[in-house]
Amino acid sequence: MNIKPGYENIFKKGKLTFGFIMPLESYPDSAFPSMENHSNLAIKADQCGFSALWLRDIPFYDPSFGDVGQIFDPMVYLGYLVAQTKKITLGTAGIILPLKEPLVIAKQAASLDHLSQGRFILGLSTGDRPIEYPAFGQDFELRAERFREAIQIIKTVTSISYPQLSTHHYGRLSGDLDLVPKPIASQIPLIIVGRAQQDLSWIADNSDGWIWHRGSFEHLQNTIKVWRESFNESIFKPYGYGTFFDLDKDPDAPVRMMWSGFSAGRNSLIRLWKEQESLGVNHVALNLKMLSRPATEVMDELAEYVLPHFSI
Repeated sequence: MNIKPGYENIFKKGKLTFGFIMPLESYPDSAFPSMENHSNLAIKADQCGFSALWLRDIPFYDPSFGDVGQIFDPMVYLGYLVAQTKKITLGTAGIILPLKEPLVIAKQAASLDHLSQGRFILGLSTGDRPIEYPAFGQDFELRAERFREAIQIIKTVTSISYPQLSTHHYGRLSGDLDLVPKPIASQIPLIIVGRAQQDLSWIADNSDGWIWHRGSFEHLQNTIKVWRESFNESIFKPYGYGTFFDLDKDPDAPVRMMWSGFSAGRNSLIRLWKEQESLGVNHVALNLKMLSRPATEVMDELAEYVLPHFSI
């Protein structure tokens, strides 16, 4: 069985889809969202036809970082959201893999894969807060090596019965244990979030896609070109980006860049995203933290006026 509805719901060649980075609310002047009505907002995103909800892995409040994301542990919260939603893809963006036990992540991911009936995508990263590494007793300088090895473990135990595997940073499997359940499909869809201190060729070889930060729109075409050069042209490996975002009340307001994101009116957005779709962007994950309007109002406007231009 090789059906991956969560992956196919958001990643299609030549098509652009839209999701949200949780939480679904505006909190521009605080590191902490209220999380009020979080369940109803997730249901609304599902019913409006958005493609994905992404959960970040932020174990601590770091005052110098200034954002705790959706507060709740991503894997625990995903178990709740699986039961609240019906069609929308649910993913992590991304689990800080060098700080985790990969066997536990593999078990959690396979469980979510079954409970969601294939709607789960495992997004993995090395994180962007060095201060967290000493708290977990890990060396920040070894994060790239640990990341590569942990992904090898996850792929091995979710695809092979009674595997044998020796690792440098983790444990040893001797062929007498089998991780269950195995994924519904041949593998749990796995994407890399950020660069994770890896070459693009490694990311392409070891993942099903890449989600990066917004970066410069002027350099987007070249970014996608370099990404596609890292794998065989006969293979589809999607590219997406995450960004802070604000929807202007004026439908014709131009695109205006702001810190790590941008604002625009809906008509400007349609033109921008149609151009990016033609360049090969497959998914945009919108972070609503900096919204100047209620999230429900923004979701309604995007669903009514923008999504119909990008039907898949």
